[in-house]
Amino acid sequence: MEEELKCPACKHLYKNPVLLPCYHSLCLSCALHREQPAQHLQPPPDDNETTADYPDGDKLSLVSETDSGVVCNSRPNSYVGTPNLLFPPIQNSTISLTCPTCHKVVYFDEHGTNNLPKNKILQNIVDKYGDNKHLPIHCQLCENEPMEATIMCEQCEVFYCDICRENCHPTRGPLAAHSLVSPQRGKATLRSKSKDKKVNCGDHPAGILGMYCMLCKVAVCSLCVSEGKHANHDVQALGGMCKAQKTELSQSLQALSERAKGATEFIQKLKVMVDKVPDNCVEFENRISADCDLLIEAIHRRRLQLFEFVHQERDSKIKIIREQIATCASKLQQTTGLLQFCIEALKETDAAAFLQVGTSLVDRVSHVDMAWHKEMTFTPRASDEIDLNLDHLSVLHSIEHMTFAQLKAPGPPSLISEECTTENNTITVAWQPQACSFVEFYQLEIAEADTEEFREVYCGTDTICRIESLKFNTLYKIRIKAANNIGSSGFSDTLSIRTDEVAWFNLDPVSAHSDIILSNENQTVTSSTYEHRVVLGNLGFSQGVHYWEFVIDKYNMNADPGFGIATFDVAKDMMLGKDDKGWSMYIDHQRSWFLHSDRHDNRTDGGVGSGSVVGVLLNLDLHQLSFYVNDERQGPIAFTDLHQGVFFPAISVNRNVQVTVQTGLEPPTDSSDHESEGEGKGVG
Repeated sequence: MEEELKCPACKHLYKNPVLLPCYHSLCLSCALHREQPAQHLQPPPDDNETTADYPDGDKLSLVSETDSGVVCNSRPNSYVGTPNLLFPPIQNSTISLTCPTCHKVVYFDEHGTNNLPKNKILQNIVDKYGDNKHLPIHCQLCENEPMEATIMCEQCEVFYCDICRENCHPTRGPLAAHSLVSPQRGKATLRSKSKDKKVNCGDHPAGILGMYCMLCKVAVCSLCVSEGKHANHDVQALGGMCKAQKTELSQSLQALSERAKGATEFIQKLKVMVDKVPDNCVEFENRISADCDLLIEAIHRRRLQLFEFVHQERDSKIKIIREQIATCASKLQQTTGLLQFCIEALKETDAAAFLQVGTSLVDRVSHVDMAWHKEMTFTPRASDEIDLNLDHLSVLHSIEHMTFAQLKAPGPPSLISEECTTENNTITVAWQPQACSFVEFYQLEIAEADTEEFREVYCGTDTICRIESLKFNTLYKIRIKAANNIGSSGFSDTLSIRTDEVAWFNLDPVSAHSDIILSNENQTVTSSTYEHRVVLGNLGFSQGVHYWEFVIDKYNMNADPGFGIATFDVAKDMMLGKDDKGWSMYIDHQRSWFLHSDRHDNRTDGGVGSGSVVGVLLNLDLHQLSFYVNDERQGPIAFTDLHQGVFFPAISVNRNVQVTVQTGLEPPTDSSDHESEGEGKGVG
């Protein structure tokens, strides 16, 4: 805390600190040194300025250097009525002082900064800090740079160096009887005296400060309360208020301490990171070296492959040229033989004998000569050069510009187990990315615990997801991974979570017809009209076995309520089952019918009245719907082949009936027997 104990003016530890109205502190000597005549900082007068609205005793001229002379009525309440501390209007001020911390200007009377109160608690803390640090105690009488004190006079309560003691406190005459002690002992003596000394009131020297004015925020004596300026103010015991403020400060410090603790832990984390950076750098260099070795190895492999290709080209050229040589040599041999034969024939002297073959020889020579023009060319069929050019510049360019990708694949995210919840057959999953990972999207997968066959149910940028229409009373396993354009992370740790055993739902006021009247936290329903109106439950089912009941609270004649299921887009202004989006059993006081697509089936005796209970059993594993009245099955299985997606509990009522839904119920024990019976008539 050393910076807290340094004066903002001299940058040294506080000496005799005084408290400014802005709650900043200065050394007394620094405050005296910074005093200036008030007119030097006095802003130009303003004819429109009005100061008469404030009592003189509650006026503080705290003016910023850029405030254009406006008198602020923002003086800390602790300075209201402080003795000899006057804050007159700017025109009457004689001395001013600018706070070096906040640059506010304080105006005083002729006593200047001597009016400022001593900041005793700050001085005590500075003294304790000096003792703990074993800082030297300086002479109080040195004119220039103070020397280290060697003694203190207990009677004078002044610290002296050797030179100042000889000059100002000789050991002869009247001062010979004074007790001189070491600076450390003297400091302890002064602290003990200050601790035991009771503080007197500034307005009433005989009064002891024992109370605290809540309005003025200052300590006062009994005379201040009985006959002084604090007579009508709210005052409290000084010790009690001190304890209360210490408690308040302690509570505030607790929150700040938590922040400091968090900062300390963060710094430790950063220090650990600093230690890890060199190791990670070495590891990364090794990866770079390995990658470059792979490139070099690939170049060596490619070089051998290119050499092999060149050798194949060499062998191909040699073969072509040799074949051309063989062809030419064969033709040349034939031609040379003909030439030699013709030369010998020309030597024949017998004219008749020559003419016998001369014509044929002329034809043969002409034919061979013509064949040379057609069959033989004196152009090589292949060049002796290797007609290839290695395209290495593109690879060289890539190598020269090879650099680091700015991103890398993210680390696996972590599921926040305390924020992952279930409601009925819906699971809400929350997660967070790994620190310092750049994520473009997440992929969430879920699987039933007994199958382990994960399927993707979400892909997006959000960090929370609701997975709906799951099986009831089923344990699911959930995992998630993160991805960006560089790659994807591994999967997070798997979270196991179970859906509710049974379904809990209320009636949905949002999708209900406007004539529907809901009460009892949307569990009780009636209607404002004699026409039938439909209301759905706020939960839909697509799988599993579900059972709920309707208690008939009120029943008059001509009610005919309809109980059953429907898709979300069922018609809400007619009896349930009149269209093809609803499946119901409507019932009166004597009998019931099954109704779907305005088709009535299976009239069954037995009606309902006030207090009757109608149960609805929806078995989507077998795609069947059955009904119960007062715990007895009403007729056969009502509907089969229910394969149309999500089904909502539904009921149609008019004003002659009031019904309350009860959910979260176990199916009837004999429901399996009913499901095995094939006597129901299915209406698709």
